[in-house]
Amino acid sequence: MESIQTKSSDRRVNKGDSLRDSYASRIKQIFALVSMAGFAGSTIFGMVSLFSSGLSSQHQQKPVAAAVSQESLLAAQERGYETVLRREPLNQTALEGLANVRLEMNNRVGAIEPLEKLVKLNPDRADYKVLLGQAKGKK
Repeated sequence: MESIQTKSSDRRVNKGDSLRDSYASRIKQIFALVSMAGFAGSTIFGMVSLFSSGLSSQHQQKPVAAAVSQESLLAAQERGYETVLRREPLNQTALEGLANVRLEMNNRVGAIEPLEKLVKLNPDRADYKVLLGQAKGKK
């Protein structure tokens, strides 16, 4: 009789152990999910704040840098076209580029010389004549 009671009490103990194991396993899963959600949330928050601060600082610095870089870019293009024209004085692409750059820099007097050469090389191009007339008219 004792062995029957021991077996039934062992079953109850085993049942209780399995419930505790199941409960502990469930708690571990919940803890793992909460930990992952917290980690992901903090990572996303950090990345969003990093990008938003980077974008706001770019917008604040951009107007000054854009004005300086536009002027320096035009000056560099002008030097490049002048270098090409020293080697090839009748290079039409360089003449047109130099005239356009000088017009963008509001250097109308400087644009007259390359435009005159372009008109001589291409007398049929009305757009060169119009640009030359505008440059001469606004000395």
